[in-house]
Amino acid sequence: MEHLHQPVNVALDLSSEKVLSPLLFGDNLEHTRDCVNSGLSAQMLKNRKFVGRPDRYGCAMGWYRIGKHASFSLSYDRPFTRHHKSYHMNRILERQSQMITAYHPEITGFGQNAIFVRKDTNYLFKLTAFAFSAMDVDIRLIGSRGDTLAHQTVTVMGGPFSPYDMILSPSQDDNNARLEITFEGPGTLIIGAVSMMPEETFRGMRLDVIEKMKELGIRLLRWPGGNFSGEYHWKDGLLDREERSPFQSYLWIETQPHTLGFDFHEINTDDFVALCCEIGAEPFITINPTWSTPEDNAHWVEYCNGSQDTPYGALRARRGHPEPYGVQFWSLGNEFGYGHMEGTNGPGEYAEAVRKHADAMLKIDPTLKLCSSGPYPNTDWAEHSAKALKDIAPTVSLHHYATYPEYMDPAAMEAEYYRFISTPDTEYLPRMQELRKQLGDGISISYDEWNAWVAWFRPGSISEGIFAARFLNMLYMNAEKYGVSQACHFESCNEGAILVTPDQARLTPTGHAIAAMRDHAGGKVCCLRDDVVATRKDDTVTLTLINRSYDREKTFRIPKAGGLTSAVLYSGEGVVPHSFFAVTDLSVTEEPEHIRAVLPAHSIAVVKLGLVR
Repeated sequence: MEHLHQPVNVALDLSSEKVLSPLLFGDNLEHTRDCVNSGLSAQMLKNRKFVGRPDRYGCAMGWYRIGKHASFSLSYDRPFTRHHKSYHMNRILERQSQMITAYHPEITGFGQNAIFVRKDTNYLFKLTAFAFSAMDVDIRLIGSRGDTLAHQTVTVMGGPFSPYDMILSPSQDDNNARLEITFEGPGTLIIGAVSMMPEETFRGMRLDVIEKMKELGIRLLRWPGGNFSGEYHWKDGLLDREERSPFQSYLWIETQPHTLGFDFHEINTDDFVALCCEIGAEPFITINPTWSTPEDNAHWVEYCNGSQDTPYGALRARRGHPEPYGVQFWSLGNEFGYGHMEGTNGPGEYAEAVRKHADAMLKIDPTLKLCSSGPYPNTDWAEHSAKALKDIAPTVSLHHYATYPEYMDPAAMEAEYYRFISTPDTEYLPRMQELRKQLGDGISISYDEWNAWVAWFRPGSISEGIFAARFLNMLYMNAEKYGVSQACHFESCNEGAILVTPDQARLTPTGHAIAAMRDHAGGKVCCLRDDVVATRKDDTVTLTLINRSYDREKTFRIPKAGGLTSAVLYSGEGVVPHSFFAVTDLSVTEEPEHIRAVLPAHSIAVVKLGLVR
């Protein structure tokens, strides 16, 4: 690795008109693990719609019982949540209510702990319930020392289910508060759903997380999956958020293992498109071609792109969105050809099945940019699926995950680091090259899932940050040559780029690496070489420099094409898990003809020059 330590003389071509496509700066927003749950969603309560099997006493998982002699049960005979009428799946564990019966005059109910609350913050609480006879129900936030932080009482009436809204304003901060919903027996309370979130959100999404998504510079956002797209039914999103039935994970590779195998459908199409507009990203929607019909997906296109003269365009307008969304990027399912996806898994059968969806969708909007799925690179799929669909879907999806480094043997730490950060060149680039040969001309590649394998099950590290910077550097250098039209990191929240906890959102080292590249989107390329990306926008040249060395500093000499306006360094002491970049000013030396920047080991820098006209 000696070449990594040689000084780099950066050459800038300020006359270049080649533009670095913004579509290479993409990310994923899949409803999996903690990306939405405990991530982007502002919802604070676990199992708020009472899915799955109860505990041995009949109480929904994630809740504890109150009342020594009370009876608890989960009822699927009296559900509040539901699916859209067009959805044919009906799993009883998705649609249940929590029933609590007190037979004696005692305080009865249930509660949930480990809730983070802030003083002087208003929390919107909603209880959807009914009782067989009117009863007063107390809602309390209780601090970790047992004191009441907030309290409201509502009178719950007889059926049907009705919403009861209130504001809870805690009197002090507490990082381990609990919520209790109680009544004085005897009596029966049936609860269909509960909700608690801060008053200040963006359509039910956390404002601090959205700010970090903006910091990443995401320009293409893929949703709702990924694997979760094989379970999703978009028309359920037409229901009120509280009323939407959760989705039970159908796949053996569960997409919601952190929420008992269910997704609570906190984000619908309107929310997703609004989020894309807010952060400046193009929406990239993956359809469900197995459980949804071609008509369902054509309706989805019409809802997004149809005028108010169309049935679903009119529906969108009635829901408060008169102008078409103009969603251009659509994927015909996810990872077909692998055993974990439901539906046809042969190339010919897949091509025949999704053509029906594509034809129906293109009939609504012929301008759509469709991407087909598959286990690429794969010669059989390239011949019998990609080329067969070339006329309607001139892009194919490519996914790859590098093996996460195992830092166990002290004697092999350096070698393991270099193995991992070299995978963009040793694994990702060869897959692009192989697929390009298989596809021939006229079909582009969407590298719409890339990351380190199982990175989401491990603490982040500077190793991942350098890996991400190297991948993006390699991608920008080779995208045009090998026909990569778009790319999406996997994924934004709690799976690589943004670490979300109840009290804050922060960029991981991977997030910092992505953010260090963000200003290159749409810029004119001045330099693309190993460890250097430089682009120009108007009178500013932005350079991202990478020192991937394990233990040595590296010098970059940058032509004095303009005055130095800023220099930021992302650096840290080690590369193992739990290592983070510190973001500081980079000290540079101005020489007569050059700017000299010395980067410490395993670090990234962003240098900006202001051109003089």
